[in-house]
Amino acid sequence: MDEGAAAGMALLQVESLRVRFHKLLALDDVTFTLRGGELLGLIGPNGAGKTTLLRSIAGLQMATRGWVKVLDQFVVPGELQVLRNIGFTPDTPGIYEDLTVRQFLTFVGKGYGLSRGEAQERIDFWLDKVWLTEKANQKLKGLSRGMRQRVGIARTLLPNPPLVLLDEPAAGLDPVGRVQFRQLLINLREQGKALIVSSHILSDLQEYCTHVGIMSAGRMVQFGTVRQVADSEKHPRCRYRLTLAAKAEALGNTLATIADVSAIEANGDTASLEFDSDKSAAARLLSQLIAAGLPVSSFVSEGTGLEGAYLRTGIRQVD
Repeated sequence: MDEGAAAGMALLQVESLRVRFHKLLALDDVTFTLRGGELLGLIGPNGAGKTTLLRSIAGLQMATRGWVKVLDQFVVPGELQVLRNIGFTPDTPGIYEDLTVRQFLTFVGKGYGLSRGEAQERIDFWLDKVWLTEKANQKLKGLSRGMRQRVGIARTLLPNPPLVLLDEPAAGLDPVGRVQFRQLLINLREQGKALIVSSHILSDLQEYCTHVGIMSAGRMVQFGTVRQVADSEKHPRCRYRLTLAAKAEALGNTLATIADVSAIEANGDTASLEFDSDKSAAARLLSQLIAAGLPVSSFVSEGTGLEGAYLRTGIRQVD
C-alpha cells in the first residue's frame, strides 16, 4: 500500500483478546485500536503479557478468545495474505550466523518475493537507516547484541509492512544508538505506519510514543495517549524525592510529623514520600521541610511523566 495512505486509518484492532496456557492466563481481555501514525509503548514487569500480546498480534500465538484485525482482516496463524502486513522483531531476533548481513537480508527479501534489484535497493536503504552500512559484508556471528538488534529491525522493515511490532528493540543499544533509534521510529510514524514497542526505558518511550499501555498480569491496566497516562492532574497525590546537604537524625520521624505525608522511605540524607500533587502543595511541603530544620539541597516531584504514572499503578518491577 502507498506510504502514508494508512495515516489515520484503524490499522490494528484488538478485541477482547485472551490467551491461556493451561492454568496461566497470559492475556486477559485486552482491547485497543491503533491508527496509522500512532506508536504504542508497552510497559510492565516480567510476565505482564507484553511479549504474548505482540506474538498474538503477529499471528504467532493462537488466541483462546477474542480476535485481532490488521487492515480489517482477521489475523490467523498461517494466513500469509494478512501476515505480510505485519513486521515483528522479537527481543532476540533469529538470524543465520554464518551469513553476512547482506546475504541474510537478501535471503529474507527473496522469501518475500522481491526481485534482486528491488531487494538490494531496500537493503541499502535500511542498512543506512539502522547504521549498519559499514557492516554489510560482515558475518552475523561477529556482531554485538546491539548490532544484531539493528539487523533484526532491518529484516522487519524490508518488506515495508504497515504494522511494525518491536519487542525490546533498544536492548543492547548504546546512548547514541538509542537517540538514532528514536529518530527512526519517529520517521516510521511519519510514513503512516502503526507501531508497538515494548521497552523498559520509560524516558525514551515518552520521547517517541503517541500512546502508552501499562500491563500487569495479562491485563491492560492503563491505555491512552502519553499525555492522558502521564497527566498528574488526575491523581491527587504523587511521590516526592528529597536530598539533604547533610544526614539528619531520625529523618523518617521528622517527616512523619508533617501533616498528610505518607509512604515515607528515609535513609540518612535521602528520602521519598507521598503528598498532594498540585504545585501549591509542593511549595507548601518544601516550606514545611525547611521549617522542620531539614537542610534540603534537592527536592523533585516524581508525579509527572510515565515513570510517575507507572509508580502510581503500584507495579514496582519494570523488566
